[in-house]
Formats: sequence, structure tokens, C-alpha cells
Amino acid sequence: MIPESFVQDLLARVDIVDVVGRYVQLRKGGANLLGLCPFHNEKSPSFTVSPTKQFYHCFGCGAHGTAISFLIEHTGASFPEAVRSLAANVGLVVPEAQRSPQAQAASRRRKEEVSRHQQLLDTAQQHYLKLLKATPAATDYLKKRGLTGEIAARFGLGWSGTDRRGLAQVFSHYEDPLLVEAGLVIEAEDGRRYDRFRERVMFPIRNARGNLIGFGGRVIGKGEPKYLNSPDTPIFSKGQELYGLWEGRTGIRAEGCVLVVEGYMDVVGLAQLGLENAVATLGTSTTPQHVQKLLRASDRVIFSFDGDKAGRRAAWRALQNCLPLLRDDISIRFLFLPDDHDPDSFVRANGAEAFRELMASAPALSSFMLDELASRHNMTEPEGRAACVHEAKPLLGQLPAGTTVRLQIEREFARRVLMTPEELTALLDAARPDVVEPGVQAAVAPSGVVRQGGDNDFGSVPLSEDGWVPDFEPAGYGEPPGWAFDDAPAFTVAQSGSARQTDAGKPSQRAPFAGSKRQSFGQQGRSPLKRQRPGIAGGGNRSVTSMAKRLLRLLLAHPELADTLGDQQLETLARGPHLSLVRDLIALISATGARHVGALLEAADPDSDLAAVLSDLTTDVLGHDDLPDPVAEWHDAMHKVELDVIKTEQLQLVAAGLKDDSARERYQLLARRLAQLTQA
Repeated sequence: MIPESFVQDLLARVDIVDVVGRYVQLRKGGANLLGLCPFHNEKSPSFTVSPTKQFYHCFGCGAHGTAISFLIEHTGASFPEAVRSLAANVGLVVPEAQRSPQAQAASRRRKEEVSRHQQLLDTAQQHYLKLLKATPAATDYLKKRGLTGEIAARFGLGWSGTDRRGLAQVFSHYEDPLLVEAGLVIEAEDGRRYDRFRERVMFPIRNARGNLIGFGGRVIGKGEPKYLNSPDTPIFSKGQELYGLWEGRTGIRAEGCVLVVEGYMDVVGLAQLGLENAVATLGTSTTPQHVQKLLRASDRVIFSFDGDKAGRRAAWRALQNCLPLLRDDISIRFLFLPDDHDPDSFVRANGAEAFRELMASAPALSSFMLDELASRHNMTEPEGRAACVHEAKPLLGQLPAGTTVRLQIEREFARRVLMTPEELTALLDAARPDVVEPGVQAAVAPSGVVRQGGDNDFGSVPLSEDGWVPDFEPAGYGEPPGWAFDDAPAFTVAQSGSARQTDAGKPSQRAPFAGSKRQSFGQQGRSPLKRQRPGIAGGGNRSVTSMAKRLLRLLLAHPELADTLGDQQLETLARGPHLSLVRDLIALISATGARHVGALLEAADPDSDLAAVLSDLTTDVLGHDDLPDPVAEWHDAMHKVELDVIKTEQLQLVAAGLKDDSARERYQLLARRLAQLTQA
């Protein structure tokens, strides 16, 4: 394993201009360099390389990254190969991270196992490729399907042969147990062995790094099953992989979306016809892991299904797995083709542009869900609408909290079932677990008075037992930054940015925040470099507000700001309920020492929320000059954040009733701090 510290040191020494310049002719264009993008065909240069930010970005297809990712994407090198290549160019030797002897031995065994499996698969693939060239029946079938030799070679299509033990020609030790474990050979109960794939066109399945991990085979004549996949192995899992994702990575960027179809042949056939952004599941229903991979590949996903009942059932299962992963910045659509067409045949009959128009007009996930629910019930009578609400409750409950898309879907559904949004919200809240969301849900005071409304709506404020009424006046957001806090004690961290209540109704005790330990921003027990996508079990929704984006842009453009944060600012960030990604980025900067955009992108875990958001923000950062005074800009943003955090906690205290001395003291402390901020 290559230490992260070495990767950061390497990126600090390598000049991305030199690396990219070996493959792309660059010319000066202001502060950056321009060239024709190597990842898609273009006549006017839209490919930009920033020497100061050590980052490249194509404004045409969206390709972007660091010197390391450029070599991976452009040359097909693996991550270790790219790192070793760059290290050799600057005279560095790649070290290995220090681990215990047991860990090193386990890692060696795992690498040897993976390497051995891949060697077996690669050997079988070469065998299948040779058989295809020597088998007219197989090549004729591909020609009849409209595929050229060029596209067959690009996807590595092969032929399994017809012999029961055909792989014995290339594996002298046909009894090797690893051949069974790798899914190439089946062993019968009586001990006899035979090839898993016979009389099939072979489709190699590759992972995100382009490594061969399994096969899919399609019969060319009569036979069942039509498609046969490798079984799950130590390096392959059908429920997690997508066919064509590696081959289509450039096409997905060029088209701006990823298209999910039902079979391998659809993927290859569409690529032949100029639509190179298609992928397919591997004989399974769409899983949450599939959806996560799709959303990492593109923020626009289009599922294409047959228009028959089976197709609509498959679409409904896919929709259910999409719901927990919805975000405000993504689009998921469902395309249903006429009964007599699949994607391949539709494009051949009507052309690629007609299919693109069909994709653009495909119903959004919300439309498909609400239309499908309505079709199952008689919406003209109260009983039918009530049954529709009953069926919709668990679906709506899966939508991520705090997102605009959830609010919009709930409002549209309320309109369809002839309810007010408030009535529907009350029903859904009653069906959900009792979870307090600061400043969002209505709060019931001990006196029974209900406070309705959002963050800044006080509605009815209950009296405490002694009749004391809190004096609260929301502050505006236009005040200049101020950081004096002379006579008040330091603030303390609220768990997860929300006030927890004890059985006695008192706010729980808060532990002081250790400002020097920026890694404590990360979720407990997990590295700040590793994050889960929204909606994954254990993760939860990670919404990005406009203020969070402002802070992220500042840190991305000026990572050195993380070194200037004092305890007060760190604590304010820790209490902000929508600033988890800002905290993650600060932890990442502190843990890695990254000092430019490229280094930060390389350090962030590619499967994380943070990596996805940083990737989206790099275009803005690359297109703008550095701020003249980023520190002042940061202080101004943090001033507004602290105002919002204080007002949120005050709302929580008011909602709880302020019925004891500690709650009132806390409220008054917050009021004094608020006054200091507004007068500064």
C-alpha cells in the first residue's frame, strides 16, 4: 500500500503541465494552458490545465483530475503504476506503508489470490479471442447484429467454443481448484469437470480500474439461459458491478448522462451506433450498490426498460433502490420503449438523435413514481386516494430528509390525493421514527403549545412554569465579521449539530471541542478520508447548502485557510448541522497536508460524498482568479454561519420550553453572543 503522505509529496513535486504536455499540445491561455481534449473529439480547445492549482478540466466533456488521474484515464495505468511512473520522473522511490507482519502477510495473500484469479481470467480471455477469429458462425452472428470488428475488439468480445472441456487446451492443470473458484469451470457432484461457458459469445466484465473480473456469455442459437454470468468470486459480485462502465467512461462524460439498459448486446450495439454511454446490470435487479456507482459516474442517470409488465416491474424495483440516494443536484429518469423495440433496434430504426430526444423527454423519477401509484388506485373516490397514501408512505419515508426534492415530491403527491401539504406532512411524521430535526419539524412544548414553521418562524412560544418569556429577536445576516467574545465562556459542541434532551427535558451536557484535533470532525470511528454516499446505511443524507458551498470553494482554492482556524471557528463548524462536508475537507487538509486542488482531489476517497462535491466545485475554482483577501472572505462567511448556528440552538431551547435554570442560562449566553456578533 502506497502511503498517502508519499502521494501528497509526489503531487507537490510533479508539474501537471509537464505530465499532460507529453500527450497534449498546450498553449498559453491567460493564467492557464489550453489544448484539445484527449478524452473526446473536438475541434476547438476546451481542455484547460492550471499550473497553480495542479489540475486539469475539460469544459466540453467534463473530464478532470490530477497528474495521477490523467495517467490512469489516458494511458490505462493502474493507480500504483501511475504513482511509480511519476515518482521515477522526479527521482523518488515509492515506499510501502509500515504494517504489522500479520497485516503484510494477509495483504500478500490477498494480492496473490487476486493476481492468480486475474491471470486465469486473462488466459481464458485470450483463448476466447482466438476462438472468435477462428469461428465463422460466431463472427457471422456479430455481423448480423450490426457489429464491426472494431467494436468487437474494443469490448474484447470472444467465443467460448463448443467443447465440453475446451479450457483444458490452455490450462494444463484442468483440475486446479482455482478454475472452479474463478468461475471458469464447474465441478459436478461426481467430480467430473466441464467448462462453464460453451457455445456463447463472451463479454469480458471489467471493474472501475479496467481489470478483468468476470465474464458474461450469450447464446447465439436456441438455449437457456440466454445470458450466463460468472458466479460471485473473491473478485467479482454481480450485485455490485455494471457491464460497460469501464468502456463507457469517456462516452458518459461526452453525453452528460449514463444510460442503463437490460443486456450486454444493447450496450455494445448502442456503442456501435454512436451512443457510448450505456451500461447494463449483470442479470440481477438494480441494487443500491449499482445506483451508487451510477451516480458516481454521472449526475444524470436514465434507466431504459421494456414497456411491458416485466419491464415496468424491473423499473419499479430500480426506483425503490434510488429513493434513499436522491439529492437535489442529480436527475434520475425512466425511459420505456415501445413493445416492439429495445434500445438497439430503436436506434437502428430511428437514429441516434431520435433516441437522444427520447432520453431528454423521459419521465423523471418523481413522475414515474406518482403516476405508477395513481394507476394502482381509484383516485376519484376517497377510499382509493386513502389506499394510495397508505402505499406511498414507506416510499416517501425513504426520501432523504432536508432535501428540496423530498419537499417537492411530497407537495406534488399531496396535490394528487387532494390533501394540503401540512396534512400529508402530519401523516408522514406520525409514521416516521421520532427524530428531532433542528429548525424543521414542529416542536411541542411541555405546556402543549405547538410551534409551527421553519428555521425563523417562532409562531407560538410557550411560557415556562414561572411565566418567564424569552426575549429573542433574530439578527440579520448583513453584519461585518466580529470575533470578540471576552466575557462569555467558550461554546461547546452539540452532538451532530443538534440539541439532545435528557429524560428531565434538560439539554444534555456537551464536551469541549479540541480545536487542534481536526480529525475529530470525521464521523466517529471512521477515517475522514473515507465517506459513504448519501443514503447508504450508516451514512445518511449529506445535503450541501449555499453557505457550505461557499466555505468549500474557499477551502478548495485556499487550503492554507485550514491552518488559521481557531477553537471558536472550529467549534462553530462542529455545531453546524449542514456543514459535515466542510468538516470533512478541513480534516482531509489537516491529515494530508494537501496544498492545491489537485492534491485534495487525489487525497479524497473517490467513493465519498466529499470527492463528488469537490469534483463539481473544481470547475468554479478553475474558472475564477484567486481572491485578493481570502482570509477576510472566510471570516465573513464564518460570521454568518455562527449567527445561523446560534439562532438554531435558541429555537431548540425555546421549543423545549426553557423550564429550568440551565436552559435559560444557555439561552441568555447565546443571546449575549448574538448581540456581540450583530454589534461588531
